[in-house]
Amino acid sequence: MSTDPNCGVAHGTAANAGTPDRLLVVVFASPVGAMLAGYAADLGFRTVLVEPGEPPVDVPADLRVRGFAELDSELAAGTADVVVSDHHREELGELVRDALASPTRWVGVMGNPRHEGPHVAALTALGVPAAEIARVHRPIGLDIGSRTPAEIAVSTLAGLLADRNGRTGGFAHGG
Repeated sequence: MSTDPNCGVAHGTAANAGTPDRLLVVVFASPVGAMLAGYAADLGFRTVLVEPGEPPVDVPADLRVRGFAELDSELAAGTADVVVSDHHREELGELVRDALASPTRWVGVMGNPRHEGPHVAALTALGVPAAEIARVHRPIGLDIGSRTPAEIAVSTLAGLLADRNGRTGGFAHGG
């Protein structure tokens, strides 16, 4: 019989030691956003979805809020991770600006790291200082060659788990 505490967790015989109280704010009800919201709860994240319009995919109504102003009390602890799951939406600049102005711990926008993210121009046009724009992480997940919404969600959550646990996990840090 092994005394490794991880064996008990793996076999379901040890109680969960608990996870940090971390809020995941998924911005936009995209296919990736729906996957993120679904998987995050199993990984110990409290999850909310910021969706200013009618969601194009099914999400539970109790998960959805319209904007960051509705999350003031949830964000007050400064432990929220914000993941923008669609970089083509018209509201991108305003919502990323609002995320940066909130007491969020981490803000990331999906997208190809070989191209400047559209959030940069949108935030610049809104008068957001360059130092604040540089706080936005891109890419947002582990480099595992993700192609599908489920793979992108797993990659993103793996990066956030590594960060939550004080590990790099190959996570690309920076803007």
